[in-house]
Amino acid sequence: MRNMKGFTMVETIVAMGITLGLLAAVYVAVNSMQRHSAAIERKVTAQQDVKPALDLMAMEIGMVSYNPTSASNLWVNPTGSCLAAATNQNYRGLQEATTNSIVVEMDISGSGGDGDGMLGDDNEVIRYNYDTTNQYITRAINCSAAQPFLGDTVASGRPRTVRVINNTLGIPVFRYYDGAGAEIASTGLPAGIPNIRRIEIVLAVETENVDANTGQRRRFIYSTSVIPRNHAIQ
Repeated sequence: MRNMKGFTMVETIVAMGITLGLLAAVYVAVNSMQRHSAAIERKVTAQQDVKPALDLMAMEIGMVSYNPTSASNLWVNPTGSCLAAATNQNYRGLQEATTNSIVVEMDISGSGGDGDGMLGDDNEVIRYNYDTTNQYITRAINCSAAQPFLGDTVASGRPRTVRVINNTLGIPVFRYYDGAGAEIASTGLPAGIPNIRRIEIVLAVETENVDANTGQRRRFIYSTSVIPRNHAIQ
């Protein structure tokens, strides 16, 4: 009868140790991949929210002061019902321009978007405002109630993917420049509105959810410049 040999206790323990080590390495690798994947997903989600918002803001702000019919006294007071003529028509379609808010007016209704000589249609008076308390951007049309545009309030119960943190970083959302490229200081507004030839928009955001790898929210800064060509036509 042959002598049957098995594994010794030491060999068994060594084999189990190697197996556990391999399993631990696999777990660490998979966990790292999951964390990395989640971080990429948050970045992509933030980009999907912020980039289209910035593009729309730039497009609408770029149309400010559009007056194809050369109507006189076209510009309206951007408060109340949006029907009363603005006190200062020299501000044209920029009836409000601050570091955290802007009102753009444009006569875009009519056949082919060539205007009808009045501002009463949707999206002809648009106000963007940065709510520093709740850290989000709102958009209001034709003096109606402001609606969440980028982000939302926590109290709303609606999920938000990003917080707008310009105030945290001390970065203005809107900056204004004259034809020579010199910045028009906030103290020079609204008097300097007729001289605005370029508007810079900066959106500093952070993800609502904390990054599991760093324990911090991921931050991104997006910016663009707008040339309001119609605003230069006096």
